[in-house]
Parts: sequence; C-alpha cells; structure tokens
Amino acid sequence: MDGSVFLVTGGSRGIGAAIAIAAARAGYRVLLSYASAADRAAQVVAGIRAEGGLAQAVLADIADAEDVAALFAAADAMGPLKVLACSGGITGAPSQLADVEPETLSRVVDVNLVGAMLCAREAVRRMSTDSGGTGGAIVFLSSRATAYGSPNEHVWYAASKGGIDALTTGLAREVGGQGIRVNAVSPGPIDTEMLSAQKRAAATALSPVGRIGTPEEAAAAVMFLASDAASFITGANLAVSGGR
Repeated sequence: MDGSVFLVTGGSRGIGAAIAIAAARAGYRVLLSYASAADRAAQVVAGIRAEGGLAQAVLADIADAEDVAALFAAADAMGPLKVLACSGGITGAPSQLADVEPETLSRVVDVNLVGAMLCAREAVRRMSTDSGGTGGAIVFLSSRATAYGSPNEHVWYAASKGGIDALTTGLAREVGGQGIRVNAVSPGPIDTEMLSAQKRAAATALSPVGRIGTPEEAAAAVMFLASDAASFITGANLAVSGGR
C-alpha cells in the first residue's frame, strides 16, 4: 500500500479490532484509537506486529476535538492517510427513553455522531484532491438498529446511528468530486461484548440464517468498501445482518 495509513477509531475490541487486523493484513500501516482498555489495544497492536505489520494505538476521546486533532497528527507521522473507518461507538445502559439520564443522551450522541463528524472533517482535509491530497475512503459503522429503533433499550443509540446514515449520504455527495468515497456498514447482531446472552439467543431465533454474525464478517464489508473493488460505490450503506 506504499506506506498508506488506515485509521480505525474504536480499534481495541470487537468490530474495530477486526478491521484493524484486516487492514494490516491488506498491507496498510494501521493506527487505531481507543478510549479505555489500553491493554486490549496493546494486544491488537502486538498481534499485528507479530504478523509483520506496522501498527500503533493512540488514546483518544473522539468526541473531543483536541484529541481528534492529536490522533490525526499521529496518523500524519505514519504516512499518507488513505482510509478512515469510524468504528468507535457506545450505547449507554439500556432503558426506556423516559428513564434515561440527559448525560447519557449527550455522551452517546457526542461519541457516535459528533465524533464521527470530527474524524471525517480531519480525514477530508487530508484526503481531498482540492487540498493537495490523493483521495481516499471513509467508512462509517452504522447499525441495523436504525431500522428497528431499539425500543425499550437504546432508542438514543439508534437515533445517533440514524444521524450516521444521513452523514454518509450528505458527505458522499459533498466530497465525491474531491476523490473521496464515503460509505457505511450497518451490522446486525454481531458476536461482540455489546450483545448480552439474552440478546444473542433472541437474535439467533429471529435470524433468517440461524446465527449471529462475527466481527470479521463486518470487517470484511468495511475492507470491501475501502478497496478499489468498490471504486464506483459511494453513499452506500451495506447491511451485514444475515437478512434482518
């Protein structure tokens, strides 16, 4: 990849970690951000390096503009940014909307939506051919929760991801002439820590294919949208949900 950098937010666990590993195996230099669990981020980096890849982890709150600026400065030090995968996201504790704390609402929207916009802003500044860049790809992680609404659990999370869907559409049209493609992946039930045992059982029972997905399957969709094989795809939202 000629020293190109693949930046993954939320890359210490789950889908984000799977994306980071897949990107390294595709030949990218990988920079991943994490908000907690430094040990897990270090494990992902160590695993990539053990396979001969180049990777680095940076502590960053993507809802904080200064942290985001520092994160992208670290990317600049690694090489030219080619791909941004916005995987970082939170849900908050499950409840009905009537019972949720205002702080939870603000934090979820700040991390999931504002954070994605802050990161995309920095990526566009570097990738845009209007600014001397060579183009690139941005892939947002949305969710099939936008179709379900997540009632009685995380209505605010679904709403934040609905914002990601709109961001994908609008930004794709805004920067398409600047050599940047913008797409989204919307996972359904995936085998990560966000899915409780009860949810796993319920999702499996409702699944047309009789199972939940793996982080690697979601990562594969991200890698496709980031690749030259998707060179005429922008503004798309790919469901990785086993038919739901």
